[in-house]
Amino acid sequence: MPRGFWFVVATLLVVALLLALIIGGLFLKEGQEEVFVGVMVGYDNVEDIVSFVDEVEDYVNLIVIGSLDVTTNATKLTAVCDHLHSKGLYFIPFMFITQYLEKPDFFQVAEERWGEHFLGVYVSDEPGGRQFDSSNVRIVTEAENYSDAASQYIEGLNGGLQLFFSRFEEPANVTAFTSDYLLHWFDYKAGYDVVFAEFGWNFSRQLHVALCRGAANVQNKEWGIIVTWTYRNPPYIEEAEKLYEDLVLAYNNGAKYILVFNYPTNVTDYGILTDDHLEYMRKFWDYVNDVSQPTQPAKTAYVLPEDYGYGFRGPDDKIWGLWGADELSAKVWNETESLLETYGKNLDIVYYTPEIDQKQLYETLIFWNGTTVQFD
Repeated sequence: MPRGFWFVVATLLVVALLLALIIGGLFLKEGQEEVFVGVMVGYDNVEDIVSFVDEVEDYVNLIVIGSLDVTTNATKLTAVCDHLHSKGLYFIPFMFITQYLEKPDFFQVAEERWGEHFLGVYVSDEPGGRQFDSSNVRIVTEAENYSDAASQYIEGLNGGLQLFFSRFEEPANVTAFTSDYLLHWFDYKAGYDVVFAEFGWNFSRQLHVALCRGAANVQNKEWGIIVTWTYRNPPYIEEAEKLYEDLVLAYNNGAKYILVFNYPTNVTDYGILTDDHLEYMRKFWDYVNDVSQPTQPAKTAYVLPEDYGYGFRGPDDKIWGLWGADELSAKVWNETESLLETYGKNLDIVYYTPEIDQKQLYETLIFWNGTTVQFD
């Protein structure tokens, strides 16, 4: 064959590869970090996970393996991770601090076998929510004051994380994930690297973004969202169009991780997700690949008192799950609602630290005590 023929063949192969990368969403826009879009899969057997992954692989790049029946079984977990890796997907296994894979070299194996596709471990879930709503498993059962409660929560949760990772060999660089609907700031303080704010029930999406993103921003961590339950009974999850709106909202607010929770039921062939849900997830994947993501939408922060573990579910919500609302609760609630209405996605909610005004992460700081600080 003449050399010109092989040049044409090589050129066509390069073009085909570039098109595949673009279509697959693997090219990033200039200056943009990769966004992880996916599903937390609650199936408890390998075959169902494989079948679901094969259905959604074209419009996700991340799977959270959400069943302890899989993630505490080395054979099952390896088979699932091998399949996900073969599809070019990223993955995170879910484990409890007290229920985990009894394989000390797992992290070493993960690094060697799957490389960067193994993102880390989702260690337990909703520690802040449990502190408020599950008295039998809360970390802090009694405290002298808010500072004591914060200290106990951070030390207790950090101790649990350290115990979890100590069961594995050389786990120092493994990223720790969780999700929560309360106390995001203190989850990060306790040692989590990434917290997923939960979009569910009738919670304000923008409020939860402001709390989680603000905590991550000030503490130099990463954040994301996960769409969870809306109803206690079928259909369990919000309608497909609303799901799409929530995913777009998270993306436009700068979330690096954007997940949908799925659980096996007899509602559909895809757990709680319908064909419409999957179609809107495909539409969202196209949106991510077509629209540049804002890097830091928030320019204003509402600053709360240090250690003020208020629940943000109404003016009468508890503090640290231990005390009722105090004289500040209604003020914080009302100011938060007003500020969110004024600033929308441009507002973060953070807690006071001595260096908050020195970092100058925001153009404007609005303090709970009426003080406002603006930076040029």
